[in-house]
Amino acid sequence: MALDPQTATQAYIDTLSREELELARDYTTGNHWLILAGLLVSVLVTWIIVRSGILDLVAGKLARRSVALRNFLLAAVFITVDSLLLLPYTIYEEWWREVQYGRTNQPLGDFLAQGAIGIVLTIVIGALLLLGIYWLIRKTGRLWWAWSGALVAGGAAFLLLLSPVLIEPLFNQYEPIPDSDVRDAVLALATEAGVPQDRVFMYDGSRQSNNLTANVSGVGSNARIAISDVAMGDASLDEVKAVTGHEIGHYMLGHIWRALAVLSMLAIAIFWLTARLYPWFARRFGTDAPLEDIRGVPVFAFVLGLLFTLAQPITNTLTRISESEADAYSLETVGLPDGLAGALIKTAEYRYPLAGPLEQAIFYTHPSVESRVRAAMEWKAANTTSSAE
Repeated sequence: MALDPQTATQAYIDTLSREELELARDYTTGNHWLILAGLLVSVLVTWIIVRSGILDLVAGKLARRSVALRNFLLAAVFITVDSLLLLPYTIYEEWWREVQYGRTNQPLGDFLAQGAIGIVLTIVIGALLLLGIYWLIRKTGRLWWAWSGALVAGGAAFLLLLSPVLIEPLFNQYEPIPDSDVRDAVLALATEAGVPQDRVFMYDGSRQSNNLTANVSGVGSNARIAISDVAMGDASLDEVKAVTGHEIGHYMLGHIWRALAVLSMLAIAIFWLTARLYPWFARRFGTDAPLEDIRGVPVFAFVLGLLFTLAQPITNTLTRISESEADAYSLETVGLPDGLAGALIKTAEYRYPLAGPLEQAIFYTHPSVESRVRAAMEWKAANTTSSAE
């Protein structure tokens, strides 16, 4: 009897209880509302920083310093103050809420310690990036937005190269997968795909999250595939193999490079819009700093953040396409549709599986679990039929 993909998909969805679906719905809908809440908080924080005059005060004290040093220090002060003012909201969004929904067991102290590391990195990297952007605004005139987009592309590529070596180890431990059937299976898949075995790791993702996750990071010789210990502990062998095939798909299909290219083009467009919108927002927030004056960086950063938020449907579409392609790669190379479907159902705890097309288009970075499971079942039906023939 031929497999009916819709019936098979519904059978997987039916393994989730009504309570689990309602919890996933509440959590996911809450995440959508947090986007709006984050914008409102950003408005308040930007207003506080501008009206406090702190950057004007610091700029006055640094008046005799070189422009480069002055701009770097002003950018660092802004990022520091901004991060501290946002800290209560960050704790709510990224820790307290996650605890309430059972998505993390991380102690608050550890969360704050890792957050402090993140703030330091953001201050250094962000201040250098802003230093470069404001230099380009002064030196390249009306085309600064195009040059700044190129700067963002170069900076992102540099961070992608260094992240697995210098940044990610600050937050998690990456080590070879312990000897087991899972290790043998994962390394066999990596070898078959031409991925060096020393580029496949397990990391202590359970430190921050109870979510079943894996990822590809880095570029070139520093690229690696990392699987969370949550996946290793909660998933079956077939599920781990299917997830590994998915991540290898990202690696083999060059999704990081495509994402970088789209980010670069999007950054250019957003910088162009920022050049035109900045004066209007500057007047509303009450700063007299022109675009080229770094004293206006709170407004400049707010406009950039607003535009990148509004562009999320574009970036979400890109990631959904990549996720679908990686699923297809796993199905074609690993051939475990039920393993993939089983792993996907485990992600339904924190990603409502029954979202409609419009909700997915606006908010979802991944296709809905239901649609991904259906694709796996359709692959299974087609290949089972062809095998029988």
